[in-house]
Amino acid sequence: MELRSFASSDRFVAEIKSGRLRPGYVLVGDEIYLYERCRRAVIDTLVDPGLREFSLSDLDLAETNIFNVLDLAQTPSLMAPFQVIFVKNLKTLYARGSKKEEFAALKDYFRSPNPQAVILFVADHLRLPADLRRIEMQDKERYERIRETLGDDCGMVELARVDEGDAARWVMATAEARGMKCEPDAARELADALGADMMLISSELEKLMLYTSERRRVTLGDVETMVLAAKQRSLYELTDAISAKDKPRALALLHGLLNASDGGEDSAIGHLYMLARTFRQMVVILEKNVRDSRAIWQALWQGFRMPPFAAEDLIRQARRYKSRRELAQMLRLIAHADLQLRSSPPDKRLVLERLVLELASEPKARATALANAQYAMDL
Repeated sequence: MELRSFASSDRFVAEIKSGRLRPGYVLVGDEIYLYERCRRAVIDTLVDPGLREFSLSDLDLAETNIFNVLDLAQTPSLMAPFQVIFVKNLKTLYARGSKKEEFAALKDYFRSPNPQAVILFVADHLRLPADLRRIEMQDKERYERIRETLGDDCGMVELARVDEGDAARWVMATAEARGMKCEPDAARELADALGADMMLISSELEKLMLYTSERRRVTLGDVETMVLAAKQRSLYELTDAISAKDKPRALALLHGLLNASDGGEDSAIGHLYMLARTFRQMVVILEKNVRDSRAIWQALWQGFRMPPFAAEDLIRQARRYKSRRELAQMLRLIAHADLQLRSSPPDKRLVLERLVLELASEPKARATALANAQYAMDL
């Protein structure tokens, strides 16, 4: 079954598996499920598990420059036959200044690329809606700039938000591939309840299939039972405790979330992703002065909406904050925690506990924590 929302990533995965690689790609968009799908295909196909340390590189343009990236791509590895280089924070290349030398170096490299290397730029600072005609003007301009500078040399892979209809069809097709049946009403309810968030949908579908493994059928009643239980354990309760500055309850809820997951890096980063998403939703609610759940569906676009059950709760939480600036502080603290998690800390749980305590602090204490975090990043 071909799903329009998955078409770009499907083409990319097929191209990778066929061996007909381009020297570079740009993964455009912040749909994390599709990004992880593309990344997994690249690693599974191109990286020898025994040589992963020598053939897979994750670079960040906030920490290095494009010249170092190209130098790595041009230098053959003595240990691995092929180099896969993921480059995060592409937005840094388009920051202030003309960057003529950087773009000239990219052009020079792609005129004669190393056939034993592929560079994958990650442009997850852009949000692509399911219907690209509805893209916000700023994101449209940024995307056009990327296409102008890299489009001739790199394949463009659009990781747009997934349409709710496609999400429901994906649920039914995935269940069928596993020898199970998911009823259409159940698939639609799952997609609607979770706002077509594919990370959440895929996680909840796994639980549903495990729950119904004996009868091999997922019904609407199963979704209402199991997803309701998931809702009660969701991050919305955690953000409620944070916004109420209830530190003991916030820590208890965090521990519940961690205990319900595998506690690994992907799980921890997934929790941070959902925290950041929820606080971004609060920013929009506060800016557009949303006061009831009817108005929230106009303020938040498809793919960025919360499940219907959480609308009133999130409006109440957002109104506990006095300004957009206060919510921006929260997002910066989450971004710092994300950096820490991706730097392989000895204790991921401790990073998340510290973050929750900082988020649930009074504004003055949060500002101090943010200043300390900024100081640490500058060092």
